[in-house]
Amino acid sequence: MNIAFYIAKRYLFSKKSTNAINIISGISMLGVFVGSAALIIILSVFNGFEDLVLSMYNYHSPDLKIEPKTGKVFDPTTSDFEKVKSLNNYVSYTQVLQEKALLRYGNYQFIGQIKGVSDDYLKDPYVDSSLVNGEFILKDDYANYAVIGSTVQYVLGVNINDQIRKLEIYSPIKGRKSSFSAAEEFVSEQLQPVGVFQVQQEENNMAIIPLNTARILVGEDKNVSYIEIFLKDPEQSDAIKKKIEQILGNKFLVKNRIQQNELLYKVLNSEKWAIYFILTFVLIIAIFNIIGSLTMLVIDKRKDIAILNSLGAPKKLINRIFLLEGLMISLFGCLGGLIIGTIFCLLQQHFGLISMGDGNLLISAYPIKIRLLDYLLVFITVFFISFIASYISSRLSTKRFEQLRTDL
Repeated sequence: MNIAFYIAKRYLFSKKSTNAINIISGISMLGVFVGSAALIIILSVFNGFEDLVLSMYNYHSPDLKIEPKTGKVFDPTTSDFEKVKSLNNYVSYTQVLQEKALLRYGNYQFIGQIKGVSDDYLKDPYVDSSLVNGEFILKDDYANYAVIGSTVQYVLGVNINDQIRKLEIYSPIKGRKSSFSAAEEFVSEQLQPVGVFQVQQEENNMAIIPLNTARILVGEDKNVSYIEIFLKDPEQSDAIKKKIEQILGNKFLVKNRIQQNELLYKVLNSEKWAIYFILTFVLIIAIFNIIGSLTMLVIDKRKDIAILNSLGAPKKLINRIFLLEGLMISLFGCLGGLIIGTIFCLLQQHFGLISMGDGNLLISAYPIKIRLLDYLLVFITVFFISFIASYISSRLSTKRFEQLRTDL
């Protein structure tokens, strides 16, 4: 057995001559224990909130989105796009034509967005999850319909149960010069609003309409703004993304969900790292109590040190004993904190011990998501800080090594 480890273990668990050393060592271990437990719990809570927020976006963000690198529209009927479409890994392959337009309902008007979608759009398995009122249909054998965002409904006062009034959509005619009549400068369509959806704020000012209607309004016979793809297996999104990029070349951007919501991911990650560094700073303060604990232990064991030196133990061995002692104090506290933190997270997941209050409509309790990488992060953090603290302490404590030898 390693001599330094054996002696350090005996020092950790044996009774000290001064009870204050036991108390200070216990406080040091307790500080690491609480800091580690708090760190894993807070990181798991942030993971839970991250999954909750992203799930709200991911229901409506396609697995992959193809858009032109330059310009606003492109032709989706070329041979390259036929190859992309033939990959046959899709639940839906939706062509989208999007543009600003004037929306009018009764005496109210609003400048919003129209989103013309092909028939595949309704194959999206989550398309109905955003509905807050009405139904999600865009056309039948008799007419075309519109599904509007909650902002459009609020501003225009749309009543989807009113079968008389229609949603009027106006779009300027491309290339048309100014004329005496404003009506001659716009092309318009009237659609019956049949549903209201609510997703992220920037999309709630939108009216979703059939693609053929959007083509009439925008004046595009075959071009589209982008293509939305929902995959049969979302886990293969990176592999399919590479295939599509190889087919289309560098004229198009193929974005996965992270790239589509890049700002959101950055905000969530920055908040998580901010709280990690704050709690790590608290953990540093707790771990550096080890310096005081080891210093007092050296004073208590100075005769043992002198005996070891007389038996031929070099200074390096003495340093290693107290280095291992400090590491064991920290790592025992860390492991205990991780175990208790895990138990709390599991209880919160299954029983919702801490609620978010009655005013929250999305979830009743704080969400928890346990990730193994967080455990590795916390363990490495504690080990790194405790190694530095223990190394400094062991060096300082045995600095006057020759003087300690005389205590024999």
